[in-house]
Amino acid sequence: MKRKRFTEEQIIGILNEAEQTGNIREICRLNNISEQTFYRWRTKFGGMDVSEAKRLKDLERENSELKKIVADLTLIPEPSAALLMGLGLVELRVRRRT
Repeated sequence: MKRKRFTEEQIIGILNEAEQTGNIREICRLNNISEQTFYRWRTKFGGMDVSEAKRLKDLERENSELKKIVADLTLIPEPSAALLMGLGLVELRVRRRT
């Protein structure tokens, strides 16, 4: 996986600096980023402060983990799923294979 070069704090600092100066090209050149990256960051982090950006990152991580859990549960064979539901460990509808 590609390593990220900028933290949320740095990204928000760059966005705030660009907002104050109004010269996006110069800010991008000074920070060695493309304008496309800047506008992608502005779409994602625009108007946020650092604590909100960290909260967003935590929610994205939690959502990813929950998606993995759901994917794992959908792969459980039908008899095992029925056993788990009978024990009260899982409450979901199992689709029958046709």
